[in-house]
Parts: sequence; structure tokens; C-alpha cells
Amino acid sequence: MLFQRLDASVAEAREKLEAAVRVLDTNSPLAEDLVEREVNVATVAKRLDALGLAEIGLVFGRIDVEDLDPENPVAPASSTSTPATSLDRRYIGRMGMDAPEDHYRTLVVDWRAPAARPFYLATTAHPEGVHTRRHIRMRGRTVTAVHDETLISSATSLADTPDEASEIGVASEAALFEALERARTGHMTDIVETIQREQDLIIRDPSRGVVVVEGGPGTGKTAVALHRVAYLLYTWREQLEKTGVLLIGPNTTFLEYISRVLPQLGETGVVTATPGTLFPGMVPTGTDTLLAKEVKGSAEMVHILQAAVRDYEILPDKPITIMAGSVPVTLTSAMVSTARRKARRSRRPHNRAVGIFTDSLVDSLTQALVERIGADPLGGKNLLSAADRAALHDELAEEPAVAAAVSELWPILTPEQVLSKLLSSRERIDAAAADYDDDTRRGLYNPNYASDLPIATATLHPGQPGTAQIPWTPADAALLDELAHIIGMPTPDELADEAESSYRQQVEEAQEFLDIVRSSENTDLDDGFEAEILAATDVIDAATLAHRQQGEDLRSTAERAAADYTWAYGHVVIDEAQELTPMEWRMVFRHSPNRWMTIVGDVAQTSSPAGVDSWEETLAPFVDTRFRRHELTINYRTPAEIMEYANGILPAIAPDQTPARAIRSTGVPVSHVSSLSEVATHETGMTQVISVDNVTEIKGLEFDHVVIVNPDTIIATSPQGTNDLYVAATRATQTLTIVDGEG
Repeated sequence: MLFQRLDASVAEAREKLEAAVRVLDTNSPLAEDLVEREVNVATVAKRLDALGLAEIGLVFGRIDVEDLDPENPVAPASSTSTPATSLDRRYIGRMGMDAPEDHYRTLVVDWRAPAARPFYLATTAHPEGVHTRRHIRMRGRTVTAVHDETLISSATSLADTPDEASEIGVASEAALFEALERARTGHMTDIVETIQREQDLIIRDPSRGVVVVEGGPGTGKTAVALHRVAYLLYTWREQLEKTGVLLIGPNTTFLEYISRVLPQLGETGVVTATPGTLFPGMVPTGTDTLLAKEVKGSAEMVHILQAAVRDYEILPDKPITIMAGSVPVTLTSAMVSTARRKARRSRRPHNRAVGIFTDSLVDSLTQALVERIGADPLGGKNLLSAADRAALHDELAEEPAVAAAVSELWPILTPEQVLSKLLSSRERIDAAAADYDDDTRRGLYNPNYASDLPIATATLHPGQPGTAQIPWTPADAALLDELAHIIGMPTPDELADEAESSYRQQVEEAQEFLDIVRSSENTDLDDGFEAEILAATDVIDAATLAHRQQGEDLRSTAERAAADYTWAYGHVVIDEAQELTPMEWRMVFRHSPNRWMTIVGDVAQTSSPAGVDSWEETLAPFVDTRFRRHELTINYRTPAEIMEYANGILPAIAPDQTPARAIRSTGVPVSHVSSLSEVATHETGMTQVISVDNVTEIKGLEFDHVVIVNPDTIIATSPQGTNDLYVAATRATQTLTIVDGEG
């Protein structure tokens, strides 16, 4: 019955999609028709995507739960229940379905709905009113397995001796352990069918502030973060669809690894980025030394970048002579100093303060010019009137020589060129970082950043022509973002307004031209035909008109957000957050003015030299102590045998941290061999060899079998080498092999 309803809904949606496509006259598309068509197509396509979730598994659970007003009542099966107990039978699935013909009776409850929550919270120790729970395994439209639990009677009979799983909040269910034992495929899958109690409490946390989720390896931090995204989009759909959700991961490999989870949960409109790609257009191709990573990530870079921008706000070495018509007027260093002081005191970003700087220069030049040409030879009052002074002011403001002086003394800057010129010049570094030590200056210098482009030719997007030859590194994104705010780069909306203003100006100029032509044309026609009347848009070139019809407003929220360095997201999720540097935290929090964030990480796994040591210290500049903390305590992924090895490393990096409790055991101890040739091969599952060359790239990933080559080398290579080894050892779900003697 459910699939019949589903097929009918799919057929109806496809019919609407075809109708929406047919409605547009492609020979003469009007802008409003295009907008309407695109909106209709996007709406129906989204509906089809949601209906497609059923093919992954429409229903995966069922509960009989106590309810005073059951929608789908069933009789209690438990002998311990009283006759007055009312049970509601609820089927839990990836999407909700109801029966409109039966007063919209619920047929399937969306897993994110409040009515589905007992399915996840109930254990034999805390049944939450659930009498029976059924896990349903499906492949396509076929049920492949069913597992039933009787929770109320189990809780009664075992009240004095609850099992170990119940004590730690793990439901004793075959579905969970089947999922944990399943071979890895290279892509993370959702855990919607097996969410555990402590995970669900975090996923549905109602806080509208910063939520920090801590947990050791294998506790499901990433899965919790992704399912929280899906839950928040379900609960706050209207708000978050307008403002967007940002998901930040440590690297592109990680983002690819988790890329299928949200679509499996029915959510595709989330912006994903790494800290190194969060700045619009940024595509890092270079690498930094450990020293450079540490220096670039330090909060001290704020002062260095501010000084680097101030170095472009210069005082002339000697007076500048400007010709006002045929009269020379001298621009002195004192005039420039006054203008610079006024511009800086405005506290506006550099580029946005250029108007104040220019106005002050023009005022000073006007005063000097008035004193020169209006002086009374007899020593009396200046002969120029207020109107004369105003006219001189306006003429000077339009003088090309004044504009040239402003460009030299207070140039329009771009983040890309300021940063590239800073990092490639020892002189600029010495000036901007004069108060810092030699290591800081040495860490910043990189001759590969040299660029011969003029300061104002770079674009806001590093990946576009003009800056593509610069080998930006992931750490540069936060610096470019900081500079964009220090400089005051225009936002996409401001650029669009400027383009609109330019278009209107062209139309007005064209209309003025037509008015002149029309006023002088001969309208006496002998052939009896009416004269062809031109409109203003007829003299606007075709390219300009085509650009007008591009309709940027048709972009999704996610697309518009990803292109705007000032975009304020409704919610921000950071996975492996312990890797973020102070500069990257500044960049991220600028995207979250409402401070509604989910931060997921483990300080024991920090690999970045400028990463997180303490959540309190890291978050204090942004939210003080106003954040909520959760801890995941159960290790679902890593077998106890491997965790015994990993927990031996933990005291060296996080002595106060309590290890997560492993609930699985394979019976296979960690293997130690002296060469790769001795490593056992496995017929099934993914095997990953981890060495010093790739240890920083496996953050957040998991594999069936892991081989670690020369752990001592990993430890010695970086100040965070012991953390890296801990991360590497906890990637395995089945076996771990240590190669101690590979050359």
C-alpha cells in the first residue's frame, strides 16, 4: 500500500515537472516566464528527490508506544501492561507519509519528527514508554530482515540486573552490530536506522547557540553532526532555507567521504567547504612548512595584515604639484597626513575610506587654491565668494591629477595582491611584522608568491585569471578573508547594484541620444508607412542585454552563499574543529553572526600546529563561556584490541581525557611486523597504509584494515606527531598492523 501511494506521488510530480518545462516559449522567453519556470522546476525536482529516498529504504522501524490518544491503536502484547494502557503503532522512515482520505492519518513518521524520538531513546533500562520495537531491513522494496525487541517486559524482568549495553545507553539490537561489522566502501553511510540514545540527545539539542560535541575516535561525532544538520533543516526549514547551512570539514578527501550522507537523508542544499576553500574562489595548490602554518594561523596575523594595509596609506616624500587648469597648486605632506588621519579615524575599511581621504585632500587643495588666486593684493579679505570656492572644489574633485594622487597615496586594494606582495617581499614583511621575532618573519616569507600584477588588477576570487599563478595554501584562505574585511571588498549584492546602476545610466544616456535624434529627424514620409520608433534599449549592445537576462536571483541559497565572503549562514557545522587555527575561527565566526553553531572535535586528535588545545580558550573571544557541551562516550567503530594500543598513546597527548568505551571486540590483537612484505592480506574490506607522507590526510576517515609504517617517524616529524599516530591507529574497524622496521 505504501509503495502504491509512493508511485502515485512520483507520477504526479513527474507530470508537474513536464508541464513546468512545456509552459515556457523557448522562441521568445520573457524574464518573468523564465523565473517562474525555474522555480516550478526546482520545486518539483526537489519533491522527486525526496520521494526517491524511499528506494534506499522507505521504512526501517516500528514501535508500539504508550499514547493517550493513539492515531494507529494496537492492543498491548505485554502481560505487564494494564488494560487501560493505550499503544500507538508508529512506522519510522526516511520520509513522512499520510493518508489524506483518512483525515491525514499518519502512515510513516519522518525519523526527525518528535513522534519518532522514542524509537531512538528507548533501551531496556529506559524504555520511554515503548513496549516493542522492530528494526526492518530493506533492500529497495524488499524486506530482507526483521528484528524485534520487547522493551517493557525486558525492563521489568531485568530491572535489577540490566545488561551492559543498557547501562551505557546502547540499545541491544542486531541492526547496530550488523552495521558496525559491515565492510567499508570508501563513502560514509547514514546511521538513521541505528542512532543511539546519547547521539539522539545531541542531534535534537534545541539550543540556539554554540554546541560543542566532544568524543574520542569512533564515537560517531561526524555522523551526529550530519544527522543534526538534517534534523535542523527539518525543524527550522523556512529559516534555514533562506540563510543556508555551512558544513566545514578538514579536507576535500573528508568531504568526498561524507558526500552521500546528507543526500541519503533528503538534504542537498548545504554548502560544504574546507577552511582552505571557504573564501570564495579559493583553490589551494601550495603547501606550507610547519613554521608557516603556525605563523599564518596565529591571531597575531590580524595585526600584521592591518600593518600591511596601512603601509599602502603613504605620505609623499616631497610635495606634489597639481595643475588646476593653468594654475599650479601644491599638495603637501601635511595635507596628506590630515587626510589620512581623518580616513583612519572613520574606522571604515581601507577602500571604503577612500572617499573621506579624497574629500579631505580636495578641501585642502581648494583652500590652497583659494588663497593663491583669491588673495587681495591690498591685503584685504579674500576676493572669492562661497560660490566661487564651491566651483573650485568641484573642478578639483574632477581633476585627473587629483585622482592620480589619490591612487598613489591611498590606492584601491585587493586581498590577493596585498597578501601576495606581502609574503613575497622581505621588505614588506619587515615593515608589517617589525614587532615580531625572526622566526615569524622567516615563516611568512615565500618567494613563490611574487606577482608582477598591479595592485588593483586582482579579483576577489583567487581562482580567476590574474592570480592563478600564485600557489595559495589552505592557510591563506583565512588571511585573504581577513584582508577582504580590512580592505572592505564589495559584496556580490553591492556589485549587482553597481551593475544595475551602470545599466540604468546606459539606458538614460541612450534615451537622451534618441531624444536628440528624434527632435531633429524628418517625419514627413511619402510612402505611407509609419516611421520606426527606436527605444533606449535598442542602442544598448546585445551583450549588455544578455547579461541583464542571466537572472542571478535564480541561484539557490547555497550557490549565492558560497560566492559571498560576507554571507551570514543560519547554522554552521564544523567537523574536526580541533584543526582550526585562530585565524580560521575568525573567518568562520564572521559567517555566523547569530552564533548558532555545532562544533565537533577531539583535542587529542589535533594535528595542526596552531590548532585547538582548549575549547574554552578557543571560543572565549567569540562567545566567552556561553556554549553548551556534550560528550560522546561510546566507541562504536574501533575494536577493543586496537583501542588498547591507542589508549597507550593517549596519556602523552591528553592525560586528563577518559577514553571512550569500546563495545566491539574482534579477538584479533594488534600485529607488529618488521616490513611491509610481512603484512597479512585480506580478501574483504578496505586496507589503508598510513605513513608520514599521508598521515594528515586520513583525518575523519575509516577503513577495515590499517597498516601504520614507522610510527616513530610519524612522531618525530611534527610537534603534533604523537597526535597524528593516535589518529592513524584509530582509523581501523577490524585490524591494525604496525610496521616498525620499514626503511
